[in-house]
Amino acid sequence: MSKGDSLVIGNLQCVVLDCPDATGLARFYRELLGGEVNRPDRRWAVNDDFATLHTGAGLVLAFQRVADHRPARWPDGEHPQQVHLDLDVPDLDRAQEQALGLGATLLHVDPRGWRVLADPAGHPFCLLRG
Repeated sequence: MSKGDSLVIGNLQCVVLDCPDATGLARFYRELLGGEVNRPDRRWAVNDDFATLHTGAGLVLAFQRVADHRPARWPDGEHPQQVHLDLDVPDLDRAQEQALGLGATLLHVDPRGWRVLADPAGHPFCLLRG
């Protein structure tokens, strides 16, 4: 293999978020991103402990129930983010208002023009002007 060639070991199947309520968090992200919760898919068995969201953009998010889930506390290193999503939005104020209405929590308004929120399970996500 020459310099510059890359070896692909696999393809991203989905992003999995730990949470206390798999279906509830899948529904939260459906309202935020659109898509279909628990669409039949041979790759996953969905149940009370595992839910999926197939978005219109083709991204699949999965949600796994963890009984002793400890939410992140942004930016506290003792409870790190572990994963977060960046969402491009046309109107930051409107997107923030809608996300808060769905159960998100505002964590930070950055003076450079983006917002950090947490989903109902405590996972941080950012709203950026798209």
